[in-house]
Amino acid sequence: MSGHSKWATIKHKKAATDAKRGNLFTKLIREITVAAKNGGGDITTNVRLRAAVDRAKQSSMPQDNIDRAIKKGTGELEGVTYEEFSIEGYGAGGVAIIAEVLTDNKNRSTAEIRNIFSKKNGNVAGAGSVGWMFQKKGYIEIDRKAYPDEDKIMGVVLDAGAQDMQTEEDVYEVMTDTKDLENIKKALEASKIKTKSAEITMVPSTTIKLEGETAKQVLGLVEALEEHDDVQNVYANFDIPDELIS
Repeated sequence: MSGHSKWATIKHKKAATDAKRGNLFTKLIREITVAAKNGGGDITTNVRLRAAVDRAKQSSMPQDNIDRAIKKGTGELEGVTYEEFSIEGYGAGGVAIIAEVLTDNKNRSTAEIRNIFSKKNGNVAGAGSVGWMFQKKGYIEIDRKAYPDEDKIMGVVLDAGAQDMQTEEDVYEVMTDTKDLENIKKALEASKIKTKSAEITMVPSTTIKLEGETAKQVLGLVEALEEHDDVQNVYANFDIPDELIS
């Protein structure tokens, strides 16, 4: 799981910024709609939808909004058709970046995201140019303060098929194969253990350690991408000093 902990910290500390911007609900609704369209509206069988709904509930989205988004995805209600694709590129210092996009206008979104890369000292690369540096994984966070018995947590998740668990200052981080994410969540629930988050993510195989101006430039690029309404997720393979993430 090397390198993922810092990146998870960056993403989750910035979640508060997403909420303040007011576009978090918009992104979650799009994700729910597309997940329901691609895999059906049953959260018990659609892992991607279950993860999206869980995130929406953790962000205090009203149930009516969640239900409408699912129905738009399944066709029970009329809705916008979204296209999903990824844009790959590099930031300062050679950092690899993947931006996952959901949009109703691919040409517009592509042009705007290319412009962000250009303005923030990065450049867009061809499809597949950096994707090989990342692996799709299931990722679960558990509040360490709420569940101090590390051995118990580890026993539950490893017995359920988790690939790895790491103990950080505030959380346990559990890494899984994507197909095992739901089974491990159910095992935790059966043991009365609540998760802080559970999602499908992209984990870099290696990370680049950055400092000074280069670190600030890369973080600025990532933040600008995440602020774009059509960008659902941003993944990058960098490690930066803690004081820059606060």
